[in-house]
Amino acid sequence: MSFSGGGDPLVAAVRSALATVEDPELGLDIVSLGLVYAIEREGGHVRVVHTLTSLGCPLGPVIERDISEALATVEGVESLEVELVFEPPWSPERMSDDAKFLLGVYG
Repeated sequence: MSFSGGGDPLVAAVRSALATVEDPELGLDIVSLGLVYAIEREGGHVRVVHTLTSLGCPLGPVIERDISEALATVEGVESLEVELVFEPPWSPERMSDDAKFLLGVYG
């Protein structure tokens, strides 16, 4: 994950808000699942780069909507760009240890 502005309170608030967005299929948040690749900020403009667990995931629009809704409540976010990417491809290794435990992923 690339979270620009190390120690930036706005980036930290965005990351916390993103942790409330769940992948509807897996029931875990997109940060723990490793779906958030980057949070970048320039002034009040925030760019979130994320992926999905699979290329054909039909829930992409739902997750993007939930990201936008979660960040609409973050003070200091004046504009938002949400970018969906598939490179690098997501893999279970990107998940937090807690998410791996909850989903029974070992290794």
